[in-house]
Amino acid sequence: MKIAVFGAGSIGCHLGGTLAEAADVTLIGRPSVFDALRAEGLTLTGGGRPVKRVEADALSLATGPEAAADADYVLVTVKSGATAQAAAELAGAGGDAVVVSFQNGLHNPSVLREGLPGRTVLAGMVPYNVARTSPAHFHQGTAGRLMLDDGPRTAPLVEAMKRAGLDVEARGDMPGVQYSKLLMNLNNAVNALSGLPLRDQLGQRAYRSCLALCQREALAAYRAAGIRPAKMGPVAPGFMPVVLGLPDGLFRWLAASALRVDAQARSSMQDDLRNGRATEIGELQGEVVALAERHGVPAPANGRLVELVREAEAAQAAPTWTGEGLLGELRAP
Repeated sequence: MKIAVFGAGSIGCHLGGTLAEAADVTLIGRPSVFDALRAEGLTLTGGGRPVKRVEADALSLATGPEAAADADYVLVTVKSGATAQAAAELAGAGGDAVVVSFQNGLHNPSVLREGLPGRTVLAGMVPYNVARTSPAHFHQGTAGRLMLDDGPRTAPLVEAMKRAGLDVEARGDMPGVQYSKLLMNLNNAVNALSGLPLRDQLGQRAYRSCLALCQREALAAYRAAGIRPAKMGPVAPGFMPVVLGLPDGLFRWLAASALRVDAQARSSMQDDLRNGRATEIGELQGEVVALAERHGVPAPANGRLVELVREAEAAQAAPTWTGEGLLGELRAP
């Protein structure tokens, strides 16, 4: 099987490197990323699996979309803002590969379908965090199961992923999965503004209360729009804000598995702010604000987080809000 990964960032290198033992993988990305991979190979850690080293000659590295022309599957892992360009480039390269969107946000599969008429496009979901800890080292700091649209052309990819040791499931309710994932991804902005590792941030009730505010607003917008997020874990989506608001000790006891993240785990948005890159705040809190506005329900906490992250982007700085300070900001009239 030939698999092209379009977007060799943290998630792309993690998926491509892991799949290299089960498929012929081509990573498509920026030359600056590949300099280190050519020199050192690829090292993957975390996720409850042994350290995996992929030698440089085990991966094909390319900087242009034409490298995806003869692929059986193309895994798109670029940031949401680059999806339309990715679709145009893949369309120009030709081929008939199945395209899988392993991206944050709700609309990337639709954008890819519009730009790639006639091609099979599957929605996918990556539930865990991957951080680039050195130029050729990618660390999975949290756990979870990959999910993608069920269908006749899904099975071969799922089988290859399982052979490579990935935990993956084909689902028939991917729209609901994506809305549920959005609820969890609302923590990305809170974590980014905290400046803390995920474990430390989630261990503090004030930060969790910020996330709970955002989730309550999102759930209200979902109800107004008739959207039902899928249940993906032990806690139903509607009860997540309640659990987040529990005292620290009780939360740690009830959510022990959620806090089993290592000290290196942090949101990709925190990395973006630290490195002066544009974030996906528009596809996360911004999506909630837009949905709420369309259905006449308020979403002030999500709106304020959009403003705070945009301010940090403009300043090219990574702020460090305390939990109490950020919660007070989100509650302010």
